[in-house]
Amino acid sequence: MSHKTTGNHKSERYPRFDTGQRIEHALLILSFTILSITGLPQKYPDTGWGEGMIRLMGGIELTRFIHHTAAIVLIVGSIYHLVGVGYRLVVKRVQMSMLPGWKDVVDVVQSLGYNFGLIKEPPKMGRYTFGEKVEYWAVVWGTVIMILTGFVLWNPIATTRMLPGELIPAAKAAHGGEALLAVLSIVTWHMYNVHVKNFNKSMFSGWLNRHEMEEEHPLELAAIESSPAKTVDPEVLRRRQRLYLPVAVIFSLVMLVSVYFFVTFEETAITTVPRQTVEVFSPAQ
Repeated sequence: MSHKTTGNHKSERYPRFDTGQRIEHALLILSFTILSITGLPQKYPDTGWGEGMIRLMGGIELTRFIHHTAAIVLIVGSIYHLVGVGYRLVVKRVQMSMLPGWKDVVDVVQSLGYNFGLIKEPPKMGRYTFGEKVEYWAVVWGTVIMILTGFVLWNPIATTRMLPGELIPAAKAAHGGEALLAVLSIVTWHMYNVHVKNFNKSMFSGWLNRHEMEEEHPLELAAIESSPAKTVDPEVLRRRQRLYLPVAVIFSLVMLVSVYFFVTFEETAITTVPRQTVEVFSPAQ
């Protein structure tokens, strides 16, 4: 990885996220926010705030439609992420720096010791800190859970033809519980670490300055400055692209077809019937 100097020492910039990664993040923000706003009121429909939000969004049917649309965006964004990861691994041959390792365990212990005043210096971390790795894999795990349980709730009749009916309420509990956990983790952990403690703009700008690199990723900074950026021969890069792109296209098409079946697998009676008052005739005794 290389860095760009724009005049003086303080204005040096180091690339952090490319355009594709920033698009992924934007899709995630959009879909997650809409899913949270439309999903939590459905989890708590008997509360005043839940009922009020559903009314503000046009009623339960429109709320469900918006929720389902955002779910599709989340799934498509996940497919895009998989293709992007594959490209970086197969074509660019970058290291899988998001994988957890023993150093992360050491960093956790050292960080706790530093926070409690038992160690004088905080741990020095590389491209991704242990906290960023925890967040990433929590998103991966949570997305998988939400997609699987979402399919069950979206296609309950088809599900019960193959699996026990008890899976439906279990999926509902897991779906709502995971959603609540995700919202709380974003509001607390992510907001504090990325926006309160230190406002990190790199996911929007794509860059970190030298001071931010020294504070958050000193090992990566040292690696950048100790060795020149490695360039891949253009012909080698094109050869890898010719091998990867057809596979990526086929994979994407298969996944998109799967998404289509996900949302059209069955026609369930999900339309909510308005509450009605029915007069019942009771003969005199």
